[in-house]
Amino acid sequence: MDLSLTEEQLMIQDMARKFADSELAPVAAELDQSNDQDVFKANLAKLAELGFMGLNIDAEYGGVEAGSVAFSLAITELARACASTAVTTSVTNMVAEVIQAVGNEEQKQNYLPKICSGEYLAGGFCLTEPSAGSDPAGMKTTAVKDGDTYILNGSKIYITSGSFAGIFVVWAVTNPEARKGKGISCFLVEAGTEGMTVGKAEEKMGQKASPTNEVHFDNCRIPVTALMGEENKGFAIAVGELAGGRIGIGSLALGVGLAAMDYARQYITERQQFGQSLSHFQGLQWKLADRYTELEAARLLLMQAADLKEKGLPFSQSASMAKLFASEKANKACYDAQQLLGGAGYIKEYPLERMARDVRITSIYEGTSEIQKVIIARELLK
Repeated sequence: MDLSLTEEQLMIQDMARKFADSELAPVAAELDQSNDQDVFKANLAKLAELGFMGLNIDAEYGGVEAGSVAFSLAITELARACASTAVTTSVTNMVAEVIQAVGNEEQKQNYLPKICSGEYLAGGFCLTEPSAGSDPAGMKTTAVKDGDTYILNGSKIYITSGSFAGIFVVWAVTNPEARKGKGISCFLVEAGTEGMTVGKAEEKMGQKASPTNEVHFDNCRIPVTALMGEENKGFAIAVGELAGGRIGIGSLALGVGLAAMDYARQYITERQQFGQSLSHFQGLQWKLADRYTELEAARLLLMQAADLKEKGLPFSQSASMAKLFASEKANKACYDAQQLLGGAGYIKEYPLERMARDVRITSIYEGTSEIQKVIIARELLK
């Protein structure tokens, strides 16, 4: 088995690493504290210019056709410096992939170049609702056909980039009489559409620079041409795209975990206690050995899932395994990194405090660790 990266994948990984080091790392702490959206959006625009908002999108629509492995590598490198930027990039790529996968030619020509170029700074993925989180098939938002339009009513929550996304992929019930999960359709709704309002950004524990909003639809009228794919068959689209999104979030978790351990490793080589470097103590050495081994295993799981996706093979189980393992082990890595710093790890002057907050959500969003186990078990028991 050849696990080496292609020249293009290495180039994208290197480009993401250099951008993260030069543009993201210097402002990450500031963004966490001040939530300066001008700085945050400027970096998103730069990433779009470099092609990072359409990594797996065809060149004819403005993408770079780099594939899922390159996407995973890029998200990991961005997350090493700024998890907020990485999650916005991941979700925007996911939105673009939904449109490419199920949109018609007119929809792809209209929206994909705007996402890839940065004309739309981000895309919104509107699935989760107040009463439909881990069970999205239980959604209540409706889309009623009225002549040559649909009328949307309902609310979505926890929408990444809701306050500045240019286009939203929205799921709604179009046949309330259908069996659960079978009467749902998928729509494209442009920002600023009358009847759609975006709530204030949530006050979050971590990833503070990335806005997370409620999105409300109150008699929001959209054209029938906004429908993506077939009516009443949209839930399968959501399930498929969430699997791809889990590669992104697993990669993000890996990046944060690696950054935390790299910082702690350097710290213990410089810190002196009991007349010697902390790195000489076997107990601390073993923490490093355990965490880096787990993070390397997470990387391999992510590469496997991304490679299967890239080859058009079934990858849902692999993606869930990768997301579950990477997010849980990255959380462990961040907390152990804090422990290696001792009291300093709890102080905002050091980056571990921020990383521990940023990584926590990775075992929750894009499907909790518990949901990943349900998916994995379901696949094993088929």
